[in-house]
Amino acid sequence: MRDIFSLQSCSGALFSRKICSLRKSILRCASLVGFCLISMTVFPQAITPKKDTAEQRDLIDIAKQTFHFHAKKMPKNGIKKVYYSFLPFSTQMPGGGNALVSATTAGFYLSDRKKTSLSTATFYPYLTLVGRFGYSLQTGLWLKENKWNVLGDTRYLYYPQNTWGLGGKMPNDHKVEVQYKYIRFYQTFLRQIEPYFLAGIGYHIDNHINIQTINDTLGLQKFTGYDYGTETGSTSFSTGISFNVLYDGRKNAFNPLPGYYGNLVYRFSPKFLGSNNNWNSLYLDLRHYIPFSTTQQNMLAFWTFYWTGLNDNTPYLDLPSIGWDPYQQRSGRGFDQNRYRGKGLLYFETEYRKDITENGLFGYVLFANFNSVTEKNSSQYAYLHMAAGGGLRIKFNKGSGTNMGIDFGVSKGYAGLYFNLGETF
Repeated sequence: MRDIFSLQSCSGALFSRKICSLRKSILRCASLVGFCLISMTVFPQAITPKKDTAEQRDLIDIAKQTFHFHAKKMPKNGIKKVYYSFLPFSTQMPGGGNALVSATTAGFYLSDRKKTSLSTATFYPYLTLVGRFGYSLQTGLWLKENKWNVLGDTRYLYYPQNTWGLGGKMPNDHKVEVQYKYIRFYQTFLRQIEPYFLAGIGYHIDNHINIQTINDTLGLQKFTGYDYGTETGSTSFSTGISFNVLYDGRKNAFNPLPGYYGNLVYRFSPKFLGSNNNWNSLYLDLRHYIPFSTTQQNMLAFWTFYWTGLNDNTPYLDLPSIGWDPYQQRSGRGFDQNRYRGKGLLYFETEYRKDITENGLFGYVLFANFNSVTEKNSSQYAYLHMAAGGGLRIKFNKGSGTNMGIDFGVSKGYAGLYFNLGETF
């Protein structure tokens, strides 16, 4: 199989094409890094909001006042306090039927909170009355003085989703419903090199089991015209190692404070580890948070990422797709998940966040995002797609800064309502 480790064995024309493809990927990454560096220069990190949680109010305070119960006082420098948030809701599932969904988050400190960032855990199960179910557990652990960052993502999902094939040109009605079971296990270990700057390795498993199309006799392979990971009834299995470089100046992933975030991940999934194909990918994620107040939430946030496969045989369900960004899967508010898929994906989003009340209980956001994917059998980004919307924020837990988010996003031919615990990015 062709990948970037076999360049030396390629004949002239193939070698030239691979070098060109690799050069383009490097140039795109360099462009995004340049954007981040320019934003750091233009918008220096000079304002840091200073909030006393004693002056803030959240839903827990409202419950205490309403039901007249009292909790233990929050320790200022301890490490044992755990801040929980819980959000149950019902939503429409792809393919029909309603699902009961709940999201539970926990924020906690594994060492002195003055020197260690907030560790997070999010558990997200769902269940339908027609036999579909799933759960995901995502963790981000910061050890003593941020010397180590351990990231985990475990999922078991069973539900149908629509897919529109490859490229950004497909009309809304050109889709097929795909059903499969999905098992994911990601674990990444990062060691601090300098303050805020870490590097490490990760291990990743993606297992898509019994891939089928629903109410369609054509099959996914013929519908997409793509040969890898699309055979009816097949299992697409990928396992691999990643090399990671992380810069994280945020103190809180649930509700990022002003600062910068950058994550570069190179993953290779070889056959000798068990993958169906030899394939590699590159993911670059950059974020910047610009505050306008020292006392309230009044912030402009930017998020951009570049995600690409580096081979022509990446399994279809592992290709870059809107709403399937590798670590959060919160991109593309206002788009149906999977709406656009290609060998490469470019994404940009900006969001304005502001408190409505002085005590931080209520707030709002306004957002817009753009995406473009490569066309089928091409490296060209020919179409740009935009979505926009707004949402309400209700402070659930002021100790962890966790907001309950209710967002509404629209794009051409689609509108969606989104419930979240914590900010989208």
